[in-house]
Formats: sequence, structure tokens, C-alpha cells
Amino acid sequence: MRVVHLGKFYPSHRGGIESHLELLCRGLGRALEVEVIVANGSNTTVVEDDRGVAVRRLACIGNFRSAPLCPTIVREIRRVRADLIHLHMPNPLVAIAFLLSRNAAPLIVSWHSDIVRQRLLGRLIAPLQRIVVGCAAALIASSPNYLDGSPTLASNRSRVQVIPYGIDQREFARPHDYSAVAAIRRRYGERIVLAVGRLVYYKGFDYLIRAMREVDGRLLIVGEGPLQASLKEAAAAADVSDRVHFLGDLDRPALIDHYHAADIFTLPSIARSEAFGIVQLEAMAAGKPIINTRLDSGVPFVSRDGETGLTVEARSAPALAQALNRLFANPELRARFGAAAAQRVAREFNAELMVNRTLELYRQVLARSPMAPRLVSESRTSDTASPRSSRQAWRR
Repeated sequence: MRVVHLGKFYPSHRGGIESHLELLCRGLGRALEVEVIVANGSNTTVVEDDRGVAVRRLACIGNFRSAPLCPTIVREIRRVRADLIHLHMPNPLVAIAFLLSRNAAPLIVSWHSDIVRQRLLGRLIAPLQRIVVGCAAALIASSPNYLDGSPTLASNRSRVQVIPYGIDQREFARPHDYSAVAAIRRRYGERIVLAVGRLVYYKGFDYLIRAMREVDGRLLIVGEGPLQASLKEAAAAADVSDRVHFLGDLDRPALIDHYHAADIFTLPSIARSEAFGIVQLEAMAAGKPIINTRLDSGVPFVSRDGETGLTVEARSAPALAQALNRLFANPELRARFGAAAAQRVAREFNAELMVNRTLELYRQVLARSPMAPRLVSESRTSDTASPRSSRQAWRR
């Protein structure tokens, strides 16, 4: 069986969806033939092998509203002989390319996020989205919360399967370098708050920075983005520049060490553009308590209030400060939340489970296709769970 994934970018390009796509395709590649078609960061086309996954990075001549422009994408999608095509949305230009290609393979759409802030753009491409969704044999939502909160998903509920993101929890369970963890704590002290993400509006880092006025500790922000200068100005205005540190992007080993050096991980997002928050899973796998925000997305589904951390109102610096101070004042509670967080990731958000649920969905779609090939009855992964039964389990 051959599956072609259509995405925006692929690692080493940084991003939550990109990391998810890499992990998913590597897992699927152990059982199926997998090709990925994405944009390259330059005007040349490059074909690579990533642990058995064929990655075709198409020449890019520019961007339109953060979407890469790849002149050959229609031709590339038309040429592929796939048993299934798996499209990752939002990605309007690739969605148009798929429709223009007239590729007849059954379509599966992973609906990573609605278009939230760009309302005019959302209205303009709404007809396109309806066409693409109408073509899809199945849609994937990353959480029951996002299924309920997304108008597109909710109105097509009968074709939606909930398959939460997963990670390789073993990668994050231990520091990469114990001496590096000790060095981080010597440098920043014994009360470290960590936040990870692109420096963009919906991450809510400005509220977290203001919260630090009331918190005795150091805030480490990992990531880069267009708001870096304004966030540094916000730290200066709040008189916390000496306790808020912008670390830029870190490679994976250094990031893992910072997870383990931190006392508390925060995801202070303010909009449902934050559909899930994979960085929560990484911090949870490292045994850290989470402070997140009450959004109508998958964010509070990942880390549960009172179980693996604390969930507070979005856009509230006082609420963030109160939660941070509560956890700093109670090391036993931090330890209990952190242990429960690691257990939740291992039980509900591991990569193997994500891959198996996706394989089962592929089987269901192909079983309904009159031209379906014979899919291996057993993959080289284990513990396959039915997405439908999984969706019901999430609701219990």
C-alpha cells in the first residue's frame, strides 16, 4: 500500500505540525510505502530518504500569506500513484493543487486547525474548504475538544475520527546530558518556569511575562518569531528583564535538558490557533507539571486541570501568577502532577498508538473503496485500536 502525505514543510523546518508529520510518517513507513510532498526552503527540488520515508521537497519561489508557492505542485500530485492521499490542513494552496491535479485516490484530511485570526482569508477560502472536506473519505481531529469547537469538523462529525498527536515519550523521559541540566539550574536558580513556542500573538507570552512581576523565579522562553522585540520591551516595561530570558531556538538535546531543568512548564496561549500544544506532551513526558489556559481547543484536553497541572483563564496575567505561585509553594503537588503527566503521555499520547490508529483509519477507508488494494492485516506496530472506539473512549 502506498500513501502520499501533502504538507507545508517537513523537518528540519521547525514547527509542531512538521514534527508530527515526521513522527507519523516514520511510524507508518514501518508498515507501508510512504511519500511526503512538501515545500523546500529554496528554489530547487530535493528528494531525500528519511528512515524509509521518501521526502520530496519542491522548489519554492516565494510565499503568499505564509503559504509557500511551489509551481510544480499540481504536476507532482497528479503524477503520484497512491492508494491514499493524506492532506494536512490548513494549507489552502496545496488543497487547491490537489483539486486541480484530479488525482482520484481516496483523500484523508488531518484538520490541524481552523483559520482563526485571518478572518477575511477564512471567508475567502471557505468555499474551497467545503469542496476539499466534501471530497474527503475521512477527517482527523487531534482532540474531542477541537472536534466540538470547529464548525468544519462539527458539521461533518460522521466522517471525523479523533486521533490525538503522539510523541516518543522515551526521548523526553531522561535528560540528554545530566551535567547540562545542572549547569542550567546553576545559571538560572532553583525556581525555573519554561515556555516553548514561536514568538507569535496566540502564544500569549506577553501575559506570562507580566505574570512574572508577581512570581519569585526565572522565566526561560525558547523560540523565535516576529514578536521577539516587542516581548523584550514588555519585559522591560514590567521591570522583569533580569528574570525573563529569551533563549532562541534550541536543538532537540538542549531542549530536552531545559525541560528537565525546569520546575514548571507553561503554555499561556490565548487563541484556539493553539489547537493542541505538542510541547505540553514533551514537558509532560519529562515529568513536569503544566500550567495551560482554558481554550475551546485541545490544549486543556492534553493536560488536565487538577490531574497533570493547572488550567487558568486565558489572557490573565494574575491567573498565571497565582497558578505559578501555588505550584512553587507546594513541591509535593508539583511532583504529583509531574508523575501523572508522564503517565498520561505514556498511556494516551505515545507515537505507537497514534500510528496504529491512523493505520486502522486507512484500513477502514480502503475497505469502502471499490479499487482498494489489499492492506497487510497486521502492521509491524502493535496495540492497534479502532479510531471509532478511541473517539468514544476520549469522551468517557
